[in-house]
Amino acid sequence: MKKLLDSQLEIDEALLGFRQTLLRVGGFSFVVNLLMLTPAIYMLQIYDRVLVSRNGMTLLVLTLLVVGLFMLVGGLEWVRSRLLVRMGTALDTRLSARVFTAAFQRNLQRAGGTPAQALNDLTTLRQFLAGPGVFAFFDLPWTPIYLLACALLHPWIGLFALCATLVLAALAWMNEMATRKPLLEANAHALIATQFANNNLRNAEMIAALGMTDQVRARWAEQQQKVLALQTLASERGGTIAASSRFIRMTAQSLILGVGAWLALDNTVSSGAVIAGSILMGRALSPVDQTIAVWKNWLATRTAYFRLAELLARYPAERERLPLPAPSGHVTVENVVLVPPGGDVPVLKGLAFQIPRGSVVGVIGPSGAGKTTLAKALIGVWRPRQGHVRLDGADVADWDKRDLGRALGYLPQGAELLEGTVAENIARFGGLTSEPIVAAAKLAGVHELILRLPKGYDTPVGVDGGQLSAGQRQRVALARALYGDPALLVLDEPNSNLDEAGEQALADAIRAVQARGGTVVVISHRASALAVMDRILLMRDGMLAAYGPRDDVIAAMQQGAVPGIRSLPAEIGKENEADTAQQADDEAAEGEGREA
Repeated sequence: MKKLLDSQLEIDEALLGFRQTLLRVGGFSFVVNLLMLTPAIYMLQIYDRVLVSRNGMTLLVLTLLVVGLFMLVGGLEWVRSRLLVRMGTALDTRLSARVFTAAFQRNLQRAGGTPAQALNDLTTLRQFLAGPGVFAFFDLPWTPIYLLACALLHPWIGLFALCATLVLAALAWMNEMATRKPLLEANAHALIATQFANNNLRNAEMIAALGMTDQVRARWAEQQQKVLALQTLASERGGTIAASSRFIRMTAQSLILGVGAWLALDNTVSSGAVIAGSILMGRALSPVDQTIAVWKNWLATRTAYFRLAELLARYPAERERLPLPAPSGHVTVENVVLVPPGGDVPVLKGLAFQIPRGSVVGVIGPSGAGKTTLAKALIGVWRPRQGHVRLDGADVADWDKRDLGRALGYLPQGAELLEGTVAENIARFGGLTSEPIVAAAKLAGVHELILRLPKGYDTPVGVDGGQLSAGQRQRVALARALYGDPALLVLDEPNSNLDEAGEQALADAIRAVQARGGTVVVISHRASALAVMDRILLMRDGMLAAYGPRDDVIAAMQQGAVPGIRSLPAEIGKENEADTAQQADDEAAEGEGREA
């Protein structure tokens, strides 16, 4: 609760930063509403002075004065509208980076979801503040003043206007009570439906190929039908109340003329007061009507406000950290227990080991052992529930993410590329300096491949890198991981889409990183990657089964000395057998050569 209040204060402080603008808008609204008494006064003068005196000059002067005042009203309304638009834009600018970062953190730490929802909520807040709905709230305090003006004409006129206003206010309250719950539920189901569509339609090719379109559409339609039913219910209730409100207002506007005429017949008020009373009551009812009209937008804005407050509370702004020296690449994992986002069962269960600087560690193990989870813990994307992952002694959670990112190289399983050019992706969308980009591409063995692309390094990769093949994406992503000579390089299945030339380039890149003192962690199911590793970390069920020099771990697995591992994994066994056979062939060839 305290965090939620603090985040509300964070948004409120941003709004209070525009208090001078709000005061100006309030001042303009004061003058505008004061000048809106002009039509009533004009009608009083016309009926009670001009028509009695028959003086055309008085009519001309009054008319010119009224036209001038109306021009002033129009100018003031234009100015206050511009002020609110600029305030909304400035508010968006002030909060957008903070909201984007919080939404980004949520997407890192929570499976699924709609990352753009928070940005849409900020847009909703900005559009409401910059729209005409705000004017209803500025004008609403003037309703009692207009009612007082009606009462000054005659108490009965004031009483009638007050009753009409109270009825409309009661309808506004009923509108809130009748529509709030179904609209909130509709928004919740709409969010679920949108998340389902976003999360599943990314796999459109698989869905189409397996004939799952109808099933997926049916699952989405189930939520969508709930949205439509709730929105229909809210709209029907709101429409009924809105129609009742219009009926009451139109009826009141006519009946107040009848009340005034009845009083005029008794010579209690003048004929001008009859018209003036109708105009003043219309002004008194106008803000109430406007409030009812914008109520749905107000509810949506309030919901967006609280969603933003909850988001900012859950993911507070990162504190300023003292910059740490560039790491050398020594990794320490201390009793790490990690539960992936959206889960409740630990995948890593008390892992503890060290990786000396300059090592090349191969992480192997059966599917579901927690290898990819370990990779995400090493780069600081997922935080352990217990324990620490340290880089040169400092917890990766304590590093400034920008500094840490420059010291890390990471190649995920999917080798995702962002929409942009090949050069932009390699440079991590930083400065496009040719030398480090080309150096990273050459180190990854992809320079010649890039030169053969239609526009070379300036070739657009398309959405999700769709313009490149899987192997090309993986090699470009490897160049991106190598960019800037990172101290720690984490590669998750880096050779899954590589051909023989690509695997050789990968091996050369790993050796080059090791030669300059960098640390490399390679997760792979393919035994060919073992040739460049000097250490092996064997995982089983989220725990450490074996860790040490490559040959020692392989020997221990062959001898069945690793707890829980009855035999050497087939791939490694085949590789080891191939190495042994090759070694025997080489020795035999050497012997034959010596005999010859």
